[in-house]
Amino acid sequence: MARPTTAVIGAGISGLTASKMLGDYGVPYTTFESSDRVGGNWAFGNPNGHSSAYQSLHIDTSKHQLSFRDFPMPDDYPDFPHHTQIKAYLDAYADAFGLRERIEFQNGVAKATRLDGGGWEILDQAGDVRRFDLLVVANGHHWDPRFADFPGMFTGETIHSHHYIDPWTPLHLMDKRILVVGLGNSAADITVELSQRAFRNQVTLSTRSSAWIVPKLVAGKAADMNYRTIPQLPLSWQRKAAQWGQRFTYSDPTLYGLPKPNHKFFEAHPTQSGELPLRLKSGDVTPKGNVARLAGETVHFEDGTSADFDVIIYATGYNLTFPFFDPEFLSAPDNRIDLYRRIFKPGIDDLLFAGFAQATPTLFPFVECQARLIAAYAVGEYAPPSVAEMHAAIKADDELYMGHMLDRPRHTHQLDYFVYEHQMRTKELPQGRRRAHARRAS
Repeated sequence: MARPTTAVIGAGISGLTASKMLGDYGVPYTTFESSDRVGGNWAFGNPNGHSSAYQSLHIDTSKHQLSFRDFPMPDDYPDFPHHTQIKAYLDAYADAFGLRERIEFQNGVAKATRLDGGGWEILDQAGDVRRFDLLVVANGHHWDPRFADFPGMFTGETIHSHHYIDPWTPLHLMDKRILVVGLGNSAADITVELSQRAFRNQVTLSTRSSAWIVPKLVAGKAADMNYRTIPQLPLSWQRKAAQWGQRFTYSDPTLYGLPKPNHKFFEAHPTQSGELPLRLKSGDVTPKGNVARLAGETVHFEDGTSADFDVIIYATGYNLTFPFFDPEFLSAPDNRIDLYRRIFKPGIDDLLFAGFAQATPTLFPFVECQARLIAAYAVGEYAPPSVAEMHAAIKADDELYMGHMLDRPRHTHQLDYFVYEHQMRTKELPQGRRRAHARRAS
């Protein structure tokens, strides 16, 4: 079978992994990267503006859950590596498998147009028009900041956590009255950093839904070393066990003065932080519920209180965006996009996606799992089911992974990696191989 010429958009985690696997299967590919370096979100100071990494960032998932199967993380790395170590790991991955040779740096995809007879016309940033048989989209989903939409207007300074680097960049954040909106991992990290007494800030943390705050360490070891769902058991049973057991990790935010969550444990993404509870209990951070409205430098909260602020930092997530597609062809309103196994858009057989899931516990092995199917599909060793069957499976997966969760843009592509990997390895790939062979035989 002739190998399809393939374009890969992005050289972050997902693009690198997909590229590596395509190369392993002998598929001719070109990876388009708008930056001058690999790493995507983990390339601190990435000149394409797509990195959300801040100076003090350590990854929240331990290295024990993070490593690619075919390229383990170095033994001398700490349990929770700094972002510079993650970038070095991705650099080493790219070098070990010779991936840079096929990456066109500083030449992203400006426009991708599907041709009437199949295949793709790619307009790259250099202005050249190229043709490919297959397109793999791996441009990431943590680079287009989403802001909360509160009534009124704030006259102080405003930034999104995406643009936060350190207490001096891009804003000088000392002797300030600061409101952080959100309670995800970035909100927790930034709140902890800015509330250090040496910066003389007054820091308030506002949350709409609140969040369960899980520790990064348990009994002196990375907490996620004890986390693994069992694919053979119903997830609902395992969630109930986790909900019962959370009392032993003291993850209830009301213990620290934060509002009561409007959801049960694991009905929204928990926040990992060992330091935020200490900052709250030390009086360095003022906890608040949701913002009601803005009025000049005054912020009114839903509990009827108000306070004046100099700066608002929105740690309110990201939009799922594909700037190279015509929105009429494909978009993700409210961060929703229906993908079979988070890879295929039903009805478009020459378009694949990599990395578009909020995978628990981490993205790295998830995209490695996806890449195996992508490469098998490219060489004809995997075939998806019919369009109708794909739509039915998408609905079932949405119910499995997200049916119990808060209806928020953040949770529109939630996924349990352990269940997903088991499903792909034991069912999807073998069944897809049989479908591919049957179609060739007919």
